[in-house]
Amino acid sequence: MPTPLPNDKQSAVVTGGSGGVGAAIVRALHRAGYRTIIADIDEAAATALAHKLDASGQTALAFRLDISKPEDFRDVLKQTIEHWGSVEVLVNNAAVTRAQPVLEIETSEFNEILATNAGGTFSGCKFFGSYFKERGYGRIINMASLAGQHGGTATGAHYAASKGAILTLTKVFARDLGGFGVTVNAISPGPLDTPMVRAIVGEVGLDAAIAAIPVRKLGDPGFIADMVVMLASRRSAFVNGACWDANGGLFMR
Repeated sequence: MPTPLPNDKQSAVVTGGSGGVGAAIVRALHRAGYRTIIADIDEAAATALAHKLDASGQTALAFRLDISKPEDFRDVLKQTIEHWGSVEVLVNNAAVTRAQPVLEIETSEFNEILATNAGGTFSGCKFFGSYFKERGYGRIINMASLAGQHGGTATGAHYAASKGAILTLTKVFARDLGGFGVTVNAISPGPLDTPMVRAIVGEVGLDAAIAAIPVRKLGDPGFIADMVVMLASRRSAFVNGACWDANGGLFMR
């Protein structure tokens, strides 16, 4: 098994990294020394963030990636290797969120969200996992959600089901890749202080949402990003197939 490279020689790909929690993850990994790829369907926003981090492009780059297209994962993997010689970390963060009452969701909508969110995570784990297995080292961190653990309240059933599927996929890939120096873990945040969460619950419902959280506050996206950096590290080799909860006490087990 090869000796892992120091952080400044490792490359990390973050899907959906141009904004929100994804951008916080990108900044944290870059700050920790990783050469960082911002892979996002919004290539302009991804490019803008990469330029802010490193205008020279030596440690931060942006590639377009649509998680509903498996070939995009293959292309981003290939491009990253061409630029920096290797990839060591994948963060499956990108997802589509829709808030709808369950009885109003069409089957086609349900299938679309499940295929995009869970299917995108599957594609990322498959293409990058195969590469990591061949090299004998890799870290995959999948962004799940509290909704996938307790069914969701503000989000739709399709989103909750997709996040539940991501938790199961994490276990499957962790089991199959763990013997090859590759770990696969998930982080399951509750409501975070992000524009997306505020938009979903609305300003009117925000106070009630916060009051329902035992710690009486929204989560910090920066802390979630720090958890990603920890799980991406060489020291996390004994953590595999785990779901790391950060929900303020909304879901305890």
